[in-house]
Amino acid sequence: MAGPVYTAQMTETSHPETRIADALPDHWADRVLPGALRPYARLMRLERPIGWWLLLLPCWWGLTLGQIAYGGGTPNPWYAFLFLLGAIIMRGAGCTLNDIADRNFDGRVERTRLRPIPAGQVSVRQAFAFLILLCLLGLVILLQFNWFTVATGAASLVIVAVYPFMKRITYWPQAVLGLAFNWGALVGWESIHGSLSLAPVLLYAGGVSWTLAYDTIYAHQDKEDDALIGLKSTALKFGDKSIWWLALFFALALALIDAATWLAGGSIIAHVGIAAAAMQAAWQLARFQPDNGARCLELFRSNRIFGLIITLGFLLDSLLT
Repeated sequence: MAGPVYTAQMTETSHPETRIADALPDHWADRVLPGALRPYARLMRLERPIGWWLLLLPCWWGLTLGQIAYGGGTPNPWYAFLFLLGAIIMRGAGCTLNDIADRNFDGRVERTRLRPIPAGQVSVRQAFAFLILLCLLGLVILLQFNWFTVATGAASLVIVAVYPFMKRITYWPQAVLGLAFNWGALVGWESIHGSLSLAPVLLYAGGVSWTLAYDTIYAHQDKEDDALIGLKSTALKFGDKSIWWLALFFALALALIDAATWLAGGSIIAHVGIAAAAMQAAWQLARFQPDNGARCLELFRSNRIFGLIITLGFLLDSLLT
């Protein structure tokens, strides 16, 4: 079932009904970009920056914790900037692939029916061409790092490629998303050390558990539509027991990240940062309402704060000790 067709020249300000759900109102991409480019910005979810934040933060965790293990000091600012660009571009590539794979479902879900492909703003062929361009740009960024990092980064594409199809076959697509979205924890560490050890692996595992928490919250927005069209999610699997699973996922994430910090030689500063992130997670749990879509979106977006708190703790530890 196809969604309604809108032209690329429509803007969010002149036609509010064309604004995709979750998008920030009056975002610069809709105000500044020419009309022909706006559908591609929407394919990348530029007007929904929380996605690239959640992809970026594990990269910065790996970079800053790796610097702590290296003896402290200032993490490489050029690497931090490359991770920022890479997160924006590769998140855009992942979303484009997801939209291509889900084009026959998105038009049947209220939250996604105005995405560029079901809305008729971008053809599947155009989306494929755009996906190739984004992947090439991502490769250029990845090649700035050492070869061990390049190989590890390229390996993540396997997980990225299979993720869009997981919601058709398993109630745990959030776990696969976690495997993809937290790969940067490994890459960030490797950019400094050129190798892996137990600390970044634990950091990665903690990130996967964190994704299971925040993306389960996010999935509660779509659970009714997903059930109707036969898609699966942890929100549907857990149902009214979701709060207990969220508590478990957050607790496991924090424990694994703290263990990684201890193995990397982190000081009390980093551990205090993790404790502060635990308080933010507790705030999310206290406010969680599984049947309140607006609240779920608010809590999902707040995970940028959770991730930044941990990043700040690692950074201060590296700089001060």
